Amino acid sequence: MITDSVRALLLGCLACMASGCVTSSVDQMVFNKPKQGIGNASVVILGRRHASDYDTEPDFVECVGEHIASGDDSIQVIGELEFINDFYPWFEPRTAPLQIADLERLMQNQPVVAERLASLNTQYMIWIDGSTIRNDSTGSMTCAIGPGGGGCFGFGTWSSDAKYEATIWDFSESAEVGRISTTATGQSYMPAVVIPIPIIAPVQGTACDGIGDQLLQFLSSQY
Repeated sequence: MITDSVRALLLGCLACMASGCVTSSVDQMVFNKPKQGIGNASVVILGRRHASDYDTEPDFVECVGEHIASGDDSIQVIGELEFINDFYPWFEPRTAPLQIADLERLMQNQPVVAERLASLNTQYMIWIDGSTIRNDSTGSMTCAIGPGGGGCFGFGTWSSDAKYEATIWDFSESAEVGRISTTATGQSYMPAVVIPIPIIAPVQGTACDGIGDQLLQFLSSQY
């Protein structure tokens, strides 16, 4: 039998799930925005993985690329894995350029890199740096199996924090032309009355949408 307190808890969790349970913010600093979009040029989106304590998740980089492509199908987004494999070993985590001046030197010292970039008609390279971190969880849950069956009872909760920054390099200007940062925080829940029901806050997805929307405004002529 579900008590009034458990029912209220479940209803509260469901309401939280419906509202997303995520708070987010986006900041941007961009300049030299293309007036008519990027036309026939392509854009490549890569994740930074040179930090010692975290790696930018490949699925987040893929999410941003898909968000841009779905928002404007005229924008050609080159996949991260495809690009890194094609330019091996110059964009591996230990060798990837950290500044656009480093990329300029790379193209001067390795003409094959400049030739391949030219063949792709790449105008913008976007580096995404950051990660989503799950913080300590609280609550407890017990599960048991008896003659009449089994089940779990309890409640757990945890928070997740996402923080990402996108840096835009413009090859035509040989310059950094913008930075977009986003943060998102959310609370997830795991109520259990016989069966555990995870209610996950879409923290990473919210951060992806935040950066993706701002990049669309920069790259697309439709916004």
